[in-house]
Amino acid sequence: MRNWLRSYLTYLIEERRVSRNTLQSYSGDLTDFVDEMEKDRVLLPNELKPHHLNAYLNELRKQGRSTATVARRMVSIRSFCKYLTIQRALDYNPSIQLETPKADRKPPKTVEIAALDKLMELPDTSNDIGIRDRAMLELLYATGLRVTELIMIDIGSVRLDMGFLLCLGSGGRERMVPVGDQGTAWVAKYLEESRPRLADPDKPNDALFLNHMGFRLSRQGFWKVMKKYASQIGLNISPHTLRHSFAAHLLDNGADIRAVQEMLGHSDPSTTQMYQTSANLKIKEVYERNHPRARR
Repeated sequence: MRNWLRSYLTYLIEERRVSRNTLQSYSGDLTDFVDEMEKDRVLLPNELKPHHLNAYLNELRKQGRSTATVARRMVSIRSFCKYLTIQRALDYNPSIQLETPKADRKPPKTVEIAALDKLMELPDTSNDIGIRDRAMLELLYATGLRVTELIMIDIGSVRLDMGFLLCLGSGGRERMVPVGDQGTAWVAKYLEESRPRLADPDKPNDALFLNHMGFRLSRQGFWKVMKKYASQIGLNISPHTLRHSFAAHLLDNGADIRAVQEMLGHSDPSTTQMYQTSANLKIKEVYERNHPRARR
Protein backbone atom coordinates (compact mmCIF):
# COMPACT_ATOMS: atom_id res chain seq x y z
CA MET A 1 0.00 0.00 0.00
CA ARG A 2 2.78 2.40 0.87
CA ASN A 3 4.52 1.87 -2.48
CA TRP A 4 1.24 2.49 -4.27
CA LEU A 5 0.76 5.68 -2.28
CA ARG A 6 4.14 6.95 -3.44
CA SER A 7 3.16 6.11 -7.02
CA TYR A 8 -0.14 7.97 -6.62
CA LEU A 9 1.54 11.11 -5.23
CA THR A 10 3.97 11.06 -8.17
CA TYR A 11 0.99 10.80 -10.50
CA LEU A 12 -0.59 13.85 -8.85
CA ILE A 13 2.59 15.84 -9.42
CA GLU A 14 3.48 14.73 -12.94
CA GLU A 15 0.09 14.05 -14.53
CA ARG A 16 -2.45 16.07 -12.60
CA ARG A 17 -0.01 18.90 -11.83
CA VAL A 18 -1.75 19.71 -8.56
CA SER A 19 -0.65 22.62 -6.39
CA ARG A 20 1.73 22.15 -3.48
CA ASN A 21 -1.08 22.69 -0.97
CA THR A 22 -3.29 20.09 -2.67
CA LEU A 23 -0.42 17.60 -2.77
CA GLN A 24 0.28 18.12 0.93
CA SER A 25 -3.41 17.63 1.73
CA TYR A 26 -3.62 14.34 -0.19
CA SER A 27 -0.29 13.16 1.22
CA GLY A 28 -1.29 13.87 4.83
CA ASP A 29 -4.73 12.31 4.50
CA LEU A 30 -3.57 9.17 2.73
CA THR A 31 -0.46 8.62 4.84
CA ASP A 32 -2.70 8.53 7.91
CA PHE A 33 -5.09 6.19 6.10
CA VAL A 34 -2.32 3.79 5.03
CA ASP A 35 -0.87 3.83 8.56
CA GLU A 36 -4.23 2.74 9.97
CA MET A 37 -4.69 0.08 7.31
CA GLU A 38 -1.28 -1.39 8.18
CA LYS A 39 -2.35 -1.60 11.82
CA ASP A 40 -5.33 -3.66 10.61
CA ARG A 41 -2.91 -5.82 8.55
CA VAL A 42 -4.24 -4.50 5.24
CA LEU A 43 -0.94 -4.39 3.40
CA LEU A 44 -1.95 -4.84 -0.25
CA PRO A 45 -4.56 -2.89 -2.27
CA ASN A 46 -6.59 -6.01 -3.07
CA GLU A 47 -6.99 -6.69 0.65
CA LEU A 48 -8.87 -3.40 1.01
CA LYS A 49 -12.61 -3.92 1.54
CA PRO A 50 -15.55 -1.53 2.12
CA HIS A 51 -15.74 -2.43 5.82
CA HIS A 52 -12.13 -1.27 6.28
CA LEU A 53 -13.02 2.14 4.85
CA ASN A 54 -16.16 2.45 6.97
CA ALA A 55 -14.29 1.44 10.11
CA TYR A 56 -11.59 4.04 9.42
CA LEU A 57 -14.09 6.86 8.84
CA ASN A 58 -16.12 5.88 11.91
CA GLU A 59 -12.96 6.00 13.99
CA LEU A 60 -12.31 9.54 12.77
CA ARG A 61 -15.80 10.51 13.94
CA LYS A 62 -15.20 8.91 17.34
CA GLN A 63 -12.03 10.98 17.64
CA GLY A 64 -14.18 14.08 17.29
CA ARG A 65 -12.97 15.06 13.83
CA SER A 66 -15.22 17.58 12.13
CA THR A 67 -17.62 16.59 9.38
CA ALA A 68 -15.54 18.68 6.97
CA THR A 69 -12.38 16.75 7.88
CA VAL A 70 -14.10 13.37 7.48
CA ALA A 71 -15.52 14.48 4.12
CA ARG A 72 -12.08 15.62 2.93
CA ARG A 73 -10.50 12.31 3.98
CA MET A 74 -13.23 10.50 2.07
CA VAL A 75 -12.48 12.49 -1.08
CA SER A 76 -8.79 11.61 -0.77
CA ILE A 77 -9.54 7.92 -0.25
CA ARG A 78 -11.95 7.83 -3.18
CA SER A 79 -9.39 9.41 -5.47
CA PHE A 80 -6.69 6.97 -4.32
CA CYS A 81 -8.98 3.96 -4.78
CA LYS A 82 -9.97 5.16 -8.25
CA TYR A 83 -6.30 5.39 -9.18
CA LEU A 84 -5.64 1.88 -7.80
CA THR A 85 -8.57 0.53 -9.81
CA ILE A 86 -7.35 2.13 -13.04
CA GLN A 87 -3.88 0.71 -12.38
CA ARG A 88 -5.51 -2.69 -11.77
CA ALA A 89 -4.08 -2.91 -8.30
CA LEU A 90 -7.72 -3.29 -7.18
CA ASP A 91 -10.22 -5.71 -8.74
CA TYR A 92 -13.05 -3.35 -7.80
CA ASN A 93 -13.32 0.06 -6.15
CA PRO A 94 -14.30 -0.42 -2.47
CA SER A 95 -15.01 3.31 -2.00
CA ILE A 96 -17.72 3.53 -4.62
CA GLN A 97 -20.61 3.14 -2.16
CA LEU A 98 -19.32 5.52 0.49
CA GLU A 99 -21.70 8.39 1.21
CA THR A 100 -20.18 11.80 1.74
CA PRO A 101 -21.32 13.24 5.09
CA LYS A 102 -23.21 16.49 4.97
CA ALA A 103 -21.02 19.34 6.11
CA ASP A 104 -21.86 21.06 9.37
CA ARG A 105 -23.49 24.40 8.65
CA LYS A 106 -22.97 26.59 11.65
CA PRO A 107 -25.20 29.63 11.96
CA PRO A 108 -23.35 32.60 10.42
CA LYS A 109 -21.73 35.04 12.80
CA THR A 110 -23.66 38.29 13.04
CA VAL A 111 -23.44 41.54 15.00
CA GLU A 112 -26.17 42.96 17.20
CA ILE A 113 -27.74 46.17 15.93
CA ALA A 114 -26.52 48.14 18.96
CA ALA A 115 -22.91 47.12 18.25
CA LEU A 116 -23.33 48.02 14.58
CA ASP A 117 -24.58 51.47 15.56
CA LYS A 118 -21.41 51.97 17.61
CA LEU A 119 -19.25 50.77 14.73
CA MET A 120 -20.85 53.24 12.32
CA GLU A 121 -20.20 56.14 14.69
CA LEU A 122 -16.45 55.50 15.00
CA PRO A 123 -15.06 57.15 11.82
CA ASP A 124 -14.01 60.77 12.34
CA THR A 125 -16.29 62.46 9.83
CA SER A 126 -14.55 65.81 10.22
CA ASN A 127 -12.06 64.66 7.55
CA ASP A 128 -12.28 63.14 4.09
CA ILE A 129 -11.01 59.65 5.02
CA GLY A 130 -13.46 59.46 7.92
CA ILE A 131 -16.39 60.39 5.68
CA ARG A 132 -15.26 57.78 3.15
CA ASP A 133 -14.98 55.13 5.85
CA ARG A 134 -18.41 55.93 7.25
CA ALA A 135 -19.90 55.75 3.74
CA MET A 136 -18.26 52.38 3.08
CA LEU A 137 -19.42 50.84 6.35
CA GLU A 138 -22.94 52.16 5.92
CA LEU A 139 -23.12 50.96 2.33
CA LEU A 140 -21.75 47.50 3.14
CA TYR A 141 -24.35 46.92 5.85
CA ALA A 142 -27.11 48.60 3.84
CA THR A 143 -26.63 46.33 0.83
CA GLY A 144 -25.01 43.10 2.03
CA LEU A 145 -22.35 43.35 -0.66
CA ARG A 146 -19.22 41.24 -0.62
CA VAL A 147 -16.04 43.24 -0.05
CA THR A 148 -14.84 42.63 -3.60
CA GLU A 149 -18.18 43.84 -4.93
CA LEU A 150 -17.98 46.97 -2.77
CA ILE A 151 -14.54 48.06 -3.88
CA MET A 152 -15.31 47.34 -7.55
CA ILE A 153 -18.30 49.69 -7.67
CA ASP A 154 -17.87 52.60 -10.09
CA ILE A 155 -19.57 55.96 -9.73
CA GLY A 156 -21.78 55.25 -12.74
CA SER A 157 -23.24 52.18 -11.01
CA VAL A 158 -24.68 54.22 -8.13
CA ARG A 159 -28.15 55.72 -8.59
CA LEU A 160 -28.76 57.51 -5.32
CA ASP A 161 -31.68 59.43 -6.78
CA MET A 162 -33.47 56.12 -7.27
CA GLY A 163 -32.11 54.45 -4.13
CA PHE A 164 -30.20 51.56 -5.68
CA LEU A 165 -26.87 50.51 -7.15
CA LEU A 166 -25.82 48.02 -9.81
CA CYS A 167 -23.40 45.37 -8.64
CA LEU A 168 -21.34 42.91 -10.63
CA GLY A 169 -21.31 39.72 -8.58
CA SER A 170 -19.69 36.31 -8.81
CA GLY A 171 -19.85 34.67 -12.22
CA GLY A 172 -20.22 38.07 -13.86
CA ARG A 173 -23.89 38.31 -12.88
CA GLU A 174 -25.19 41.85 -12.51
CA ARG A 175 -27.84 42.57 -9.90
CA MET A 176 -29.68 45.62 -8.64
CA VAL A 177 -29.45 46.22 -4.89
CA PRO A 178 -31.51 48.76 -2.94
CA VAL A 179 -29.73 51.24 -0.68
CA GLY A 180 -31.44 52.55 2.45
CA ASP A 181 -31.62 56.14 3.66
CA GLN A 182 -28.51 56.01 5.86
CA GLY A 183 -26.38 54.43 3.15
CA THR A 184 -27.69 56.89 0.56
CA ALA A 185 -27.06 59.89 2.80
CA TRP A 186 -23.46 59.01 3.61
CA VAL A 187 -22.50 58.02 0.08
CA ALA A 188 -24.00 61.29 -1.16
CA LYS A 189 -21.97 63.24 1.41
CA TYR A 190 -18.83 61.37 0.40
CA LEU A 191 -19.42 62.04 -3.31
CA GLU A 192 -20.12 65.71 -2.73
CA GLU A 193 -17.43 66.56 -0.17
CA SER A 194 -14.68 63.95 0.14
CA ARG A 195 -14.19 62.14 -3.13
CA PRO A 196 -13.41 65.29 -5.15
CA ARG A 197 -10.55 66.02 -2.71
CA LEU A 198 -9.28 62.41 -2.71
CA ALA A 199 -9.33 62.16 -6.51
CA ASP A 200 -6.23 63.02 -8.53
CA PRO A 201 -7.29 65.24 -11.48
CA ASP A 202 -4.27 64.02 -13.45
CA LYS A 203 -5.28 60.37 -13.02
CA PRO A 204 -9.03 60.03 -13.66
CA ASN A 205 -10.58 57.04 -11.90
CA ASP A 206 -14.14 55.75 -12.12
CA ALA A 207 -13.94 53.90 -8.79
CA LEU A 208 -16.46 54.95 -6.18
CA PHE A 209 -14.14 54.51 -3.20
CA LEU A 210 -10.61 55.90 -3.44
CA ASN A 211 -7.57 55.64 -1.21
CA HIS A 212 -5.52 58.63 -0.08
CA MET A 213 -3.51 58.48 -3.33
CA GLY A 214 -6.56 58.74 -5.54
CA PHE A 215 -6.57 55.09 -6.66
CA ARG A 216 -9.30 52.50 -6.23
CA LEU A 217 -9.27 51.24 -2.66
CA SER A 218 -7.99 47.66 -2.52
CA ARG A 219 -9.57 44.70 -0.75
CA GLN A 220 -6.67 44.70 1.70
CA GLY A 221 -7.16 48.41 2.27
CA PHE A 222 -10.77 47.92 3.25
CA TRP A 223 -9.87 45.03 5.55
CA LYS A 224 -7.46 47.35 7.40
CA VAL A 225 -10.19 49.97 7.74
CA MET A 226 -12.63 47.42 9.09
CA LYS A 227 -10.14 45.90 11.52
CA LYS A 228 -9.15 49.33 12.85
CA TYR A 229 -12.69 50.34 13.80
CA ALA A 230 -13.85 46.91 15.00
CA SER A 231 -10.89 46.61 17.37
CA GLN A 232 -11.80 49.93 18.98
CA ILE A 233 -14.99 48.44 20.41
CA GLY A 234 -13.69 44.92 20.93
CA LEU A 235 -15.41 43.30 17.96
CA ASN A 236 -13.69 40.31 16.36
CA ILE A 237 -15.40 40.45 12.99
CA SER A 238 -14.62 40.45 9.29
CA PRO A 239 -16.23 42.50 6.52
CA HIS A 240 -18.29 39.41 5.65
CA THR A 241 -19.88 39.64 9.11
CA LEU A 242 -21.72 42.76 7.94
CA ARG A 243 -23.07 40.77 4.99
CA HIS A 244 -24.25 38.06 7.38
CA SER A 245 -25.82 40.68 9.63
CA PHE A 246 -27.57 42.36 6.70
CA ALA A 247 -29.28 39.09 5.74
CA ALA A 248 -30.07 37.92 9.26
CA HIS A 249 -31.54 41.27 10.34
CA LEU A 250 -33.76 41.45 7.25
CA LEU A 251 -35.12 37.96 7.91
CA ASP A 252 -35.50 38.69 11.63
CA ASN A 253 -37.83 41.50 10.64
CA GLY A 254 -39.94 39.45 8.25
CA ALA A 255 -38.26 39.94 4.88
CA ASP A 256 -39.07 37.40 2.16
CA ILE A 257 -36.23 34.91 1.80
CA ARG A 258 -36.38 35.01 -2.01
CA ALA A 259 -35.92 38.78 -1.97
CA VAL A 260 -32.93 38.44 0.37
CA GLN A 261 -31.50 35.77 -1.94
CA GLU A 262 -31.69 38.17 -4.89
CA MET A 263 -30.09 41.01 -2.94
CA LEU A 264 -27.22 38.79 -1.81
CA GLY A 265 -26.73 37.39 -5.31
CA HIS A 266 -27.03 33.75 -4.23
CA SER A 267 -27.68 31.39 -7.13
CA ASP A 268 -28.61 28.57 -4.73
CA PRO A 269 -31.55 29.20 -2.35
CA SER A 270 -30.05 26.79 0.21
CA THR A 271 -27.19 29.24 0.76
CA THR A 272 -29.65 31.91 1.87
CA GLN A 273 -31.56 29.34 3.92
CA MET A 274 -28.85 29.30 6.59
CA TYR A 275 -29.83 32.85 7.53
CA GLN A 276 -33.45 31.74 7.85
CA THR A 277 -32.32 28.98 10.21
CA SER A 278 -30.46 31.57 12.28
CA ALA A 279 -33.58 33.74 12.42
CA ASN A 280 -35.74 30.77 13.43
CA LEU A 281 -33.33 29.88 16.23
CA LYS A 282 -33.56 33.44 17.54
CA ILE A 283 -37.36 33.29 17.46
CA LYS A 284 -37.24 30.01 19.39
CA GLU A 285 -34.93 31.54 22.01
CA VAL A 286 -37.29 34.49 22.48
CA TYR A 287 -40.25 32.13 22.82
CA GLU A 288 -38.57 29.88 25.37
CA ARG A 289 -37.36 32.86 27.38
CA ASN A 290 -40.72 34.59 27.55
CA HIS A 291 -43.54 32.06 27.29
CA PRO A 292 -44.64 30.96 30.80
CA ARG A 293 -45.19 27.35 29.72
CA ALA A 294 -42.36 27.00 27.22
CA ARG A 295 -40.20 25.04 29.68
CA ARG A 296 -40.90 22.57 32.44
